[in-house]
Amino acid sequence: MSDEYEADCAVTVNNRALTIPNDGLIRYYWFFNRERVLVTSPKALGEVLTTNSYAFQKPENVRTFLGRILGYGVLVAEGDEHKRQRRNLMPAFAFRHIKDLYPVFWDKSREVVQAMTHECGARGEAEMEIGEWASRVTLDIIGVAGLGRDFKAIQDEHNDLVQTYQFLFKPKPPAKIMVLLAVLVPTWVLYRLPLERNKEVDNAAKVIRSVCRDLIREKKQKMMANKERTDVDILSVAIESGQFTDENLVDQLMTFLAAGHETTATALTWAIYFLCRSPEVQTRLRNEVRERLPSPDDVGATITSLDIDRMPYLNAVCSEVLRYFSPVPMTVREAAHDTTIQGVRVPKGIRVSLSPFANNVDPKLWGPDAGEFNPDRWISADGLSDESNRKAASGGAESNYAFMTFLHGPRSCIGASFAKAEFACLLAAWIGRFEFELVNEEEKDLDKVV
Repeated sequence: MSDEYEADCAVTVNNRALTIPNDGLIRYYWFFNRERVLVTSPKALGEVLTTNSYAFQKPENVRTFLGRILGYGVLVAEGDEHKRQRRNLMPAFAFRHIKDLYPVFWDKSREVVQAMTHECGARGEAEMEIGEWASRVTLDIIGVAGLGRDFKAIQDEHNDLVQTYQFLFKPKPPAKIMVLLAVLVPTWVLYRLPLERNKEVDNAAKVIRSVCRDLIREKKQKMMANKERTDVDILSVAIESGQFTDENLVDQLMTFLAAGHETTATALTWAIYFLCRSPEVQTRLRNEVRERLPSPDDVGATITSLDIDRMPYLNAVCSEVLRYFSPVPMTVREAAHDTTIQGVRVPKGIRVSLSPFANNVDPKLWGPDAGEFNPDRWISADGLSDESNRKAASGGAESNYAFMTFLHGPRSCIGASFAKAEFACLLAAWIGRFEFELVNEEEKDLDKVV
């Protein structure tokens, strides 16, 4: 909870980072005069994320908070344990496996489109909470493509797992009292207080762990019966590696289930919002989708990774959404020992803030139009020159560290390729079928939404 509170409050600091003169580091103070450092420049980010990454670890209270819901898998592991887990999981996220999952992504995209079409009824229109549909379809996708089970969340909004994650990720106002308590009380004390929210979170975590254990048992039985791996899902690859105990696999599955569906659902929700604000972009994207991809009604048709790769505007829109509003706005590290960033001494225990929310729209890194939603920045001007193609691949930014959505280095998002492929397939299917408009026109003002 303290990480959630710090993320909320850091937005103000992050916005100011765009205007405060600095050499890559901004020093500020948190509650009780506790020192913080916000990292802003590519060089400083490179040190924290890549060249000296294991000197900066997730704080213990953050790991405890995340571990309750996401398990103690690769996301919260540190040091040598993180290196071991990531090394053994990497084959499951290799592109040769991801490309085999595109038909799965498309099948689920078709299914959700048909369910949403049914909700539109004879009138052909309806008011929908896009975030809920996004969460349900991405939960189904991570279930099938990641774990080998169809949770059928698209067809059943009352599914136990759907309800569990809605409870965890969309807490009611009384639960936010714990956000304030997290600032005042140590995490290990907070989670032992006899609060209703603590009991509910613990029960939710038990439900998720139980589901994960069932998945592992079923998958192992299937693999033993077939004498070999026959599925392309991530769990099958991880089991085949032989490098994880059952309980460690449970932790990894908890990570994939939560982080693997809610972040993509958030990106998809923001994509629809931005396309509602920019109807000309929505129309242009729809034209490309309808020209190059089959109709969701075509049961016998599927798509491949090449089909998506050959859609420049779809990829440009996806990249711009991920740049403009990163699903994870900020993350926190803590110096594991006395160290330095750009030659500046950083004592052990100092919190270091990294903000995709700020870096991704920093005019110093993206130019004067950094604050504009402009997919064309990702499209080659002439399609011929190397310089033009390079700028299109980077969105025109001069450094890889200008785009922080998936972080960089050894702690970068292991599922980035999975997420981007899933996002592209879902957005293409939705825009190819529907025309989206905001129910409340005043929400076109982003400041009233954020």
